[in-house]
Amino acid sequence: MARIIWTEPALQDLDQIADYISLDKPTAANRFVQRVFQRVEQLASHPKNGSIPNELNGTPYRQLVIPPVRIFYREQDDTVFIIYIMRGERFFRSNDLLERDSG
Repeated sequence: MARIIWTEPALQDLDQIADYISLDKPTAANRFVQRVFQRVEQLASHPKNGSIPNELNGTPYRQLVIPPVRIFYREQDDTVFIIYIMRGERFFRSNDLLERDSG
C-alpha cells in the first residue's frame, strides 16, 4: 500500500478551485473536494490508476481527471506525491508541474 503525500502547492490549488466553485455553489464545492480526496486515496492501493498525460509521455508523471480538474502525481517507491492540480480547460504548461517537483 502506497503512502499519499499532498504537496503544499497542490493543496493550495485545490483550495483555490474549491473557493471559486463555492462562490456560486458552496455545497457543490464541498462535494467536489470530498470526491477529489476519495479518488486520490484510491491511489494508495492502485498507484498506476491514473493515465499518462500525452504532454508528459516518457516522464514519471500520471494524472487523474476529475472534472473540472486534472490532478498530476508521481509515484516513487511506496509513495504517491500529489504535485499539481489545474482546471481542465486551462492550457497545460509542463513547466508549471516541473517547477513544483524536485523529483
